Amino acid sequence: MNYRKADPLPPVTLDDVRGAQKMLAGVARTTAMEGSRYLSRLVGAPVHLKCENLQRTGSFKLRGAYVRIAGLLPEERAAGVVAASAGNHAQGVALASSLLGVRSTVFMPKGAPLPKISATQHYGAEVRLHGQVVDETLAAAQEYAEATGAVFIHPFDHPDIIAGQGTVGLEILDQCPEVRTIVVGIGGGGLAAGVAVAVKALRPDVRIVGVQAEGAAAYPPSLAAGRPVSIANPATMADGIRVGRPGDVPFGIVGALVDEVRTVGEDDLSTALLLCLERAKLVVEPAGASPVAALLSEPEAFEGPVVALLSGGNVDPLLIQRILRHGMAAQGRYLAVTVRLTDRPGALAALLGVLSVADANVLDVSHVRTDPRLGLSEAEVELHLETKGAEHCAEVGRALREAGYTVIG
Repeated sequence: MNYRKADPLPPVTLDDVRGAQKMLAGVARTTAMEGSRYLSRLVGAPVHLKCENLQRTGSFKLRGAYVRIAGLLPEERAAGVVAASAGNHAQGVALASSLLGVRSTVFMPKGAPLPKISATQHYGAEVRLHGQVVDETLAAAQEYAEATGAVFIHPFDHPDIIAGQGTVGLEILDQCPEVRTIVVGIGGGGLAAGVAVAVKALRPDVRIVGVQAEGAAAYPPSLAAGRPVSIANPATMADGIRVGRPGDVPFGIVGALVDEVRTVGEDDLSTALLLCLERAKLVVEPAGASPVAALLSEPEAFEGPVVALLSGGNVDPLLIQRILRHGMAAQGRYLAVTVRLTDRPGALAALLGVLSVADANVLDVSHVRTDPRLGLSEAEVELHLETKGAEHCAEVGRALREAGYTVIG
């Protein structure tokens, strides 16, 4: 939906972003821009992937965190900094602080993935686990800042953070000067705001499209209301953009400079992550894959050349296992089915024979005989199958029914 409106000059300017770029020289990498033949064929125009998943700490967050901490006064640096994050911002603050010789404390939810906790500690931060959700963790970090005098480093709601993230936009224009559309994921809005400030100042003709997960889409109602609006219980696998309320500072910039905000579903996100892994050979977290999800869901809506900004690649191995299975199921390449049959010798072998003829590869079998729901001579078999697409899934279901089996689900 298009919410573009005219607003006063934003609190972050092109000069701010250029200053941040100079500050980040030798600190943040100029990340690669990779072409995608698959997405280009789908969109009907060149599509490029801006690989911030290959940035130091695995996401764009280092850029804003470093600019924010580098701008602190000497007495503020001496007091240290504190942040709250489930992952990417935590690692960005930890590394930026270490590079600048500033003591950092990072609050993370108790359920944060162990690899992200370990990485944050490795970059030099003291990690404190508090709360079950990020809102609780955020409150604890702010209380710590008030009690100790440490400077709270917000993940997106500060002009210095936005200026740092905006350096991605300058790199995009340098690497792909012919770009017509830039697609970027939106959580609190810092990255989208920064990119929009940089790009619109130099190329006002370039269209900026923001992408949110359907279960955590706070920007559409906020932009419609003309002010930041909180949504209850944001829920999505894309934890990097799972934010319940837009930041006050980026909200005004997004409203003024971002042309459109779209939403994508969980199936779209998992399919996009799988595509990045299989086709582009890139490990991308769900939030980072959100621009690709938008391209997949409505490819004809984007004028090329298109740049999809892959904002991060920090994904827990256990989570990626589940997401990949979800993505394969969404593409019809993985099928879980429960079949009820007569419990007699050879029944399971006969069932597997039907699946063999249907050319479905059996990944896992669970054979249940003792369940109150089953009759005396009945059994249920839960099967996990590798299939070749939605049409093949339907063929497998038909084959089972035609062979006389009761398919429960």
